[in-house]
Amino acid sequence: MKSSEFQQSLEKYADVIVKVGLNLREGQRLIINAGIADYPLVRAVTKSAYQAGARVVTVMYSDEEIAHIRLKMSSREALKEVPNWLLQAYLDHAKKGDAYLAISSDNPDLLGDVDPEAIAIQRKAAGKKMMKVAEYIMRDAINWCVISYPAEDWARKVFPGVSGKQAQEKLWEAIFQTCRIDQPDPVAAWQEHIINLKKRSEYLNSKRYSALHYSAPGTDLTVGLPRGHQWLAAQSEAENGIKFTANLPTEEVFTMPHKDKVEGTIRSSRPLVVMGTTVEDFALTFKKGKVVDITAKKNEETLRKLIETDEGGSRIGEVALVPVSSPISKRGHLFYNTLFDENAASHIALGRAYRFTMKGGATMSEEEFQKRGGNYSLIHVDFMVGSDKMNIDGILSDGSSEPIMRKGEWAFKA
Repeated sequence: MKSSEFQQSLEKYADVIVKVGLNLREGQRLIINAGIADYPLVRAVTKSAYQAGARVVTVMYSDEEIAHIRLKMSSREALKEVPNWLLQAYLDHAKKGDAYLAISSDNPDLLGDVDPEAIAIQRKAAGKKMMKVAEYIMRDAINWCVISYPAEDWARKVFPGVSGKQAQEKLWEAIFQTCRIDQPDPVAAWQEHIINLKKRSEYLNSKRYSALHYSAPGTDLTVGLPRGHQWLAAQSEAENGIKFTANLPTEEVFTMPHKDKVEGTIRSSRPLVVMGTTVEDFALTFKKGKVVDITAKKNEETLRKLIETDEGGSRIGEVALVPVSSPISKRGHLFYNTLFDENAASHIALGRAYRFTMKGGATMSEEEFQKRGGNYSLIHVDFMVGSDKMNIDGILSDGSSEPIMRKGEWAFKA
């Protein structure tokens, strides 16, 4: 791609992020969480944000190599420390109803040489410190969005065997295609896509299923759904009244399960990247909602430490349906990045449930939300389970069932 064409695509991407992802309003402040290599996109987004009337754009840069050094060299006790100013910066924006953007571009293999115990300690400490901020996100109090930038180390993982520059170019092409930037009018293309996804969620809401049943090689799982659960897709409305799209790209229709009503075994269909470590070919067995057995071909201990973060880490907080014909799946390669891979296959999330996936959930006390079936945890980690061998059935209140997906594709018209 010529430099002039690339610049035009980058600017279109930035505009989609600001206009569709965040739907930034005039007078809003924007805080951006990015890696140091992400600056070309950060600058483009900043320009688009100010064109949209942003009051102030603040960028919080981080360096994953420095995080790696700390995990390798700090004591276990020191890893528990998280700066108070960091919490206050994000909390100040959240309390005032401002917008938040996160850029995901981490090296999937960076922390492969780090003790899983060290990763677990640091992750838990950060989760506890930032919990108040996470609560704003989990209940859609503000307009927020997660997007990606093809940092070189990540690009090399996705496209091995070529130079770093070539890998980045190929990953840029993949991002532009899956985020509909290659369309004549990307914003209009997104608006049409959002309408189509919402038709799926409306159909599922009309059914009021009491449970889902997953079946595939190595998988036989029943997931109970609580009363009042809501199927959602693509666009949400924040408490500040702004409609936004939290993930770019997005192909999923999702809801919350009942934390105590999950039975059986589910096998992953794609690797899971957790804080710079890749967990491969794993299976989880649940009883009364809780993980009781874990197996993994690679980095099983990392997965165990993740699940042991807290009580809610061993339960699930989200189920999401994605057809295998999604544009991301059709590309035929792994992204080693949950934002993309979760939109190539149906997935499940360990940990905390989104409050907005239950009617009235945003205003419930934590105790009431959990009593109704909502899961509480410091973590929320999606892992992929869907494939062209996966069947999913919806179980009705009378015990009968009907197909939702067959061989990874939608089994109903909406």
